[in-house]
Amino acid sequence: MHRSRLISLAILGLLSCCLALGFSQVLAVDSPAGRALATEPDFVWNLPEWAPKPVVPADNPMTQAKVELGRHLFYEKRLSVNGEQSCASCHIQSLAFTDGKVVSVGTTGEAHPRNAMSLANVAYNSVLTWANPLMRHLEQQMLVPLFGEEPVELGMGGREDQLLALLREDENYARLLAEAFPDVDEAVSIRTLTFAIAAFQRTLVSFNSPYDRYRYGGDSNAISASAKRGETLFHSERLECFHCHGGLIFSDSVQHERLAFSEVAFHNTGLYNLTPEGDYPPGNTGVYEITHAPKDMGRFKAPSLRNIALTAPYMHDGSIQTLDEAIDHYAAGGRTIETGPYAGVGRFNPLKSTFIQGFELTEQERQDLLAFLNTLTDETFIQNPAFGNPHDD
Repeated sequence: MHRSRLISLAILGLLSCCLALGFSQVLAVDSPAGRALATEPDFVWNLPEWAPKPVVPADNPMTQAKVELGRHLFYEKRLSVNGEQSCASCHIQSLAFTDGKVVSVGTTGEAHPRNAMSLANVAYNSVLTWANPLMRHLEQQMLVPLFGEEPVELGMGGREDQLLALLREDENYARLLAEAFPDVDEAVSIRTLTFAIAAFQRTLVSFNSPYDRYRYGGDSNAISASAKRGETLFHSERLECFHCHGGLIFSDSVQHERLAFSEVAFHNTGLYNLTPEGDYPPGNTGVYEITHAPKDMGRFKAPSLRNIALTAPYMHDGSIQTLDEAIDHYAAGGRTIETGPYAGVGRFNPLKSTFIQGFELTEQERQDLLAFLNTLTDETFIQNPAFGNPHDD
């Protein structure tokens, strides 16, 4: 059995009672107040005063040494079977840690079924993939690109010993590992590798966009009058955008230290409607792939809209190319595909979210909405050397 399937089955076994019920559009789960959280004795978060800290697991506290090790590993091409790809191949800093492709391609040339999600503010995400309600922790998720075989990403499944030998024999990594995990008997392990990368990913914080400077920093000139009108439209009941893309990270799947409960949500936006039952294309059926509950067909996570101008193409399968097209989709209340195997009228999908009602915009309103979305781009984030490649390649 494939390693990625084994990982998924192990998780499914632990949470089978949840799956039997299916997943509603919005779930309140996992109280931060009820969990043991990590202490961070020597770590300083680079956050504005208004931003809460992310939740950090008790068994993987943040340290600067661990973050630096994780940064090296994140950009390390030798962690792939062909020595040509790294985590950063599909998560490019200048693109807000996406890759600009419809779907990502792994080391063996196999296409991933999903569009690469941005890693901006990933520490604030209560779930980490498009449609798996069980993938909750970065340490856990890192096993999938490293060792998963459906699809192959980095392709190191079955090569764990080779991977660990590489780290042991590299003087720089031996030093970085010893500094990051001084109290661990065996500093070179799959656990320390994944924990370090997770620690680095938690530092990928993006809270310095023009919108942040306007809304939280009090700079009334940080965004244009057009963008301010767009903000009003975005948060209106007429457009309904804010229901799924509101709050701190402009997503309704969020967790941080100030929330009593982590929030998890998945939505069917009427992107497809292949049958009278509202089916989506095989292999991209959303949360249904995990729960097999009919109501979960076509439900996917609402991704963060921070840096949205940098992260095209859009949707779980990268099938919408521009922000203009994305607005068209929601304005129509669902997408119409006239011909081909995926033909159907999405606005009539019986499983579509009640928030996807459709709306009309004047040309000026469209430009205002686009102006607002463009204010969510954080230039300091995509240029921060602390998030960049430490290697010479």
